[in-house]
Amino acid sequence: MEIKEIRVGIADLNVVSNPDRLITVGLGSCVGIALYDVVRKVAGLAHIMLPDSTQFTNVANPYKFADSAIPILLEKLIELGACVPNIQAKIAGGASMFSFSDKSLMMDIGNRNSNAVKATLEKYKIPIIAEDVGGNRGRTMVLDSATGIVQIKTVGLPIKEL
Repeated sequence: MEIKEIRVGIADLNVVSNPDRLITVGLGSCVGIALYDVVRKVAGLAHIMLPDSTQFTNVANPYKFADSAIPILLEKLIELGACVPNIQAKIAGGASMFSFSDKSLMMDIGNRNSNAVKATLEKYKIPIIAEDVGGNRGRTMVLDSATGIVQIKTVGLPIKEL
């Protein structure tokens, strides 16, 4: 059986089943959310840019926000056969990519994104079993639906497995 590697763009999400993989690149202040059903081997990956859709009046793309992308990702996993009590999360990204001389100007969107993802996953009772967040480097995230292993590739660092 051929293994497909499906790209998830910025402000995007997708789901696959065993043995396919999901990959997202360019996780700077954005956060990648990998959800995996450990029994049914169904996987989903979202690449969110912002923490909270309620701050905007016209949300054209709900995949852009932590609070709206995660429930949609869960829904798509369930449609593919996932069972919520079997789903675990791994997250990566949330880096501080910009430094400001005036610290009061620094909104630290990476940290806000990470916190929003954690709060939303907690709301849906999805445990985070591993994370690689913060720092100041971009990441690539690869989710293997056969194993649930997430590879994190960070420039200048060895590959990390979550």
